[in-house]
Amino acid sequence: MEIESAKCECCGLREDCTVDYIAGVKADFGGRWLCGLCSESVRDEVAKKGRGACGSALEEAVRDHMSFCGKFSRRNPAFRVADGMRQMLRRRSSDISTSSGAS
Repeated sequence: MEIESAKCECCGLREDCTVDYIAGVKADFGGRWLCGLCSESVRDEVAKKGRGACGSALEEAVRDHMSFCGKFSRRNPAFRVADGMRQMLRRRSSDISTSSGAS
């Protein structure tokens, strides 16, 4: 089992993965390697928009996410991942508070 370091084409995060895994991710995203967080964001965006898994919809979601990540290129990838998780938890917390208040 050969391990390689792969750099996410969206956020720049590096991960050590098997060659087979890297090839599978690239096949899923039009030849681009995306880290786990970015790939989930792209998949969620496709699902949220209610689009099918056609290539153009996926490509559009990848381009949109790459643009989003590009806005934060001054920061290092680890910080961006942590910041993204913080924002997600903050949104989730406010969603729960809103739901609790409505009950």
